[in-house]
Amino acid sequence: QLQLVESGGGLVQAGGSLRLSCAAPGRTLSNYVMGWFRQAPEKEREFVAAISRSGGGTTYADSVKGRFTISRDNAKNTVYLQVESLKPEDTAVYYCAARRSTIVVVSGRDYGYWGQGTQVTVSS
Repeated sequence: QLQLVESGGGLVQAGGSLRLSCAAPGRTLSNYVMGWFRQAPEKEREFVAAISRSGGGTTYADSVKGRFTISRDNAKNTVYLQVESLKPEDTAVYYCAARRSTIVVVSGRDYGYWGQGTQVTVSS
């Protein structure tokens, strides 16, 4: 079973930035497509970004394009989400997810492994 552990969330003012990390202790992430999702209070979970196994391919939700950057370091078995120019509407619990496949997808239903989430709160 693949265990994912997120970190890096916190409270930040609008316009600020954070770097979220997702690690898989003792496991190799290079076989997995990785994604970030978020869920705000009383809202459905939504796709944020995803990255191919090699890191050469990325895709983003329109709402974060140009502000968020997903990357990965397979040597460290870690995936990152750099979040910048944060807005209050970015407030949510951010989850990383893994998909054992070569195909990058945006539906959470296609990811089989999930972390516990990290809270990002953006104050206005």
